[in-house]
Amino acid sequence: MRALALGLHVLNLAAVAGLLFLCQQLLRAHDALAAMAVLGVAGLLVLLQFSKRLQAWRYVMPGVSAVLVFIVLPMAFTLGIAFTNYSSAHLLSFERATDALLQRTDSEGLGMDLSLLREGEGAAARYQARLRDDDGKDWLSARFTLPAPGAPATGTTVMLGALEDGQPLPGEPLPPRALVELLPQLRTLVLRTPDDRPWRLSSLHRITDQAQRYAPIDADRLRDLRDGSIVTADHAAGVWRDASGQALEPGFRTTVGFANYARIFGDSSFFEPFVRVFVWTVSFASLNTLLTFALGLFFAVALSWPALKGRGAYRVALFLPYAVPAFISIPVFRGLFNENLGEINLVLDLLFGVRPGWFSDATLARAMVLTVNTWLGYPYMMILAMGLLKAIPEDLYEASALAGAGPVTNLLRITLPLIARPMAPLLVASFAANFNNLTLIALLTEGAPDYLDTQVPVGATDLLASYTYRIAFNDGGQNYALACAISSIVFVIVALLAYVNLRCFGGAKATRR
Repeated sequence: MRALALGLHVLNLAAVAGLLFLCQQLLRAHDALAAMAVLGVAGLLVLLQFSKRLQAWRYVMPGVSAVLVFIVLPMAFTLGIAFTNYSSAHLLSFERATDALLQRTDSEGLGMDLSLLREGEGAAARYQARLRDDDGKDWLSARFTLPAPGAPATGTTVMLGALEDGQPLPGEPLPPRALVELLPQLRTLVLRTPDDRPWRLSSLHRITDQAQRYAPIDADRLRDLRDGSIVTADHAAGVWRDASGQALEPGFRTTVGFANYARIFGDSSFFEPFVRVFVWTVSFASLNTLLTFALGLFFAVALSWPALKGRGAYRVALFLPYAVPAFISIPVFRGLFNENLGEINLVLDLLFGVRPGWFSDATLARAMVLTVNTWLGYPYMMILAMGLLKAIPEDLYEASALAGAGPVTNLLRITLPLIARPMAPLLVASFAANFNNLTLIALLTEGAPDYLDTQVPVGATDLLASYTYRIAFNDGGQNYALACAISSIVFVIVALLAYVNLRCFGGAKATRR
């Protein structure tokens, strides 16, 4: 007990140290609200460490912390994103998107070679830019100063004048290493020729004509310097719009409320494929749960037959599909079901002269997915059923035999009723696991074959998990907010299953006690 208490003390102190470090990093990132929340959690852990009245909570706190960190926080983060427009087109914050527009320039493709001359050293150093344009004409800038390396860069505008033949150059050209040190300051430098054309740094030894495209008016308006039109911020859509109403890139993140949920259930281009995927997901999870249970129970009953010789070897052989990791087994099945070179089609072609299109026909693809997942999942059900069968008294089967009952009667009247209640929570858990079986679809079919009559990329074998993954990361436009909205719906469904599981089976056990 003392060792456990000492371990909890060490764990709490390590957690407090980690939280304080996290708080420091959040303060450096100017996120004061999150830093205060983390500091409050650290204070709570310190209180638990030294308060005798809260001593019992020391043993509960690790589990509560795990629930908060691994369940509550990710779900809260997911829900937070679901109410935004976060996607590949709206990655930046409003401030960063505005800065990106203000840094946009127009160019006619003209350029000059640059060398920087320096007079003096340290803070008293003065610089001049020597340039040569593409026509061979030389230019020399007026003298200017630059902040020291590491100091905040400030914009500087310098006029250029023609360099006369034989005019001596003040100072020596800086080596590339010194230029690299001054690169942040040089990026803010604007050089202007007598025709008032602006030139900015494009590489270490090159400047190009870059006229600023937009200028700020206020927080929500910019001026297009080409024609003087006004660009306004559309916070509802998360974009800047020009005078004609066209959206400019990049967009910015903004809160859109329930727009993503309305898009799922109100937009037919999203709702129809969502319903297809949902129906297939429920069907897949239900059928797979029933098939794995039936096959597992069949093998468990067969292995319980006393007259069967070599039962130990059969148990090992039948358990092997569960022992091999899924990321190894599933690619093997993908090769076996290959339509051109797979062994399954080679055998079927040899025996019946057919080569089924396992990955191109929707019905065959779904049958293949069910077959593979049943093969991977039945050993788990078999092990559970074997343990439950051991608990059934042999006297019941002996009495049934004396009454003249057969194997089917024994299965329906004795075996299934006695293992149904302890097995039911596990079947519900298996249904929930199959409901979110992303690994199988990602490694076996990748959702194929795809539907051709939908605007959203979705396939006949896509489950809700793989459908969400495709929307978020693959070929669905990387719409993270929409994917989070779908994920929250999946979470609600799985949470309801867990609630039904606890109410129906946990409550029944409590009542019996």
